[in-house]
Amino acid sequence: MGDKLRLYGFNNLTKSLSFNIYDVCYARTEREQRDYVAYIDEQYNSTRLTDILLHVTDMIGAHVLNVSSQDYDPQGASVTIMIAEEAMVPNLDGETVVAHLDKSHVTVHTYPEYHPENAIATFRVDIDVATCGEITPLSTLDYLIGSFDSDIITMDYRVRGFTRDVDGRKVFNDIAMTSIQDFIDPKILQNYDAYDVNVYKINSFHTNMLINDMQLQDYLFNTDVYEIPPKQRLEISDNLRKEMLDIYHGTNIY
Repeated sequence: MGDKLRLYGFNNLTKSLSFNIYDVCYARTEREQRDYVAYIDEQYNSTRLTDILLHVTDMIGAHVLNVSSQDYDPQGASVTIMIAEEAMVPNLDGETVVAHLDKSHVTVHTYPEYHPENAIATFRVDIDVATCGEITPLSTLDYLIGSFDSDIITMDYRVRGFTRDVDGRKVFNDIAMTSIQDFIDPKILQNYDAYDVNVYKINSFHTNMLINDMQLQDYLFNTDVYEIPPKQRLEISDNLRKEMLDIYHGTNIY
């Protein structure tokens, strides 16, 4: 990263990380599909999501001001945390969780759903980390990827505004970077196919990642792979991969 920038006054840069994770599963009956959604809803309820975001907040060196959380009916959950660089007394009153940085926040929303015709269930997690000042969310990427079953990952990182160094020169990004991938452990990256769409002029960085190795048993919900005839296994694998490719490329693949 090089030497730390010497700034004139407060660091006015705003850094936003949008992080979308998809987990894909095969649930062959209507009952299994409902059970899968219920399982995901329990595994990633607002309590666990709050714990994940609180750890993210700790990793970036921020302090929680307020936490608000909600579990939804029939499914899904949300957590918002407001955070600050300066030490604050946490306020965790009530059943709802919203946490505030003085000018920053961390949020998560979950979206479990399934396709009744091809028995493919997809679970999406959206995480947004917005920080102001010296704090940056890029150091949390490995932890976030490891906190979920991450088959497809879509990440956007944007730096807005400018600050000034001690000589009065404007600084539009206080981190030397060419890709979001620079901040992901190479051991994690080797498990994914990845591509970037970056606009360096406006400090906008985008990375898509797709899991390389797909073992069918890992994608079956409450079903053993050997209970399924070989021809059907191939069909299920094709449907799972198509679902992943659709999401990875952002279009329907035929």
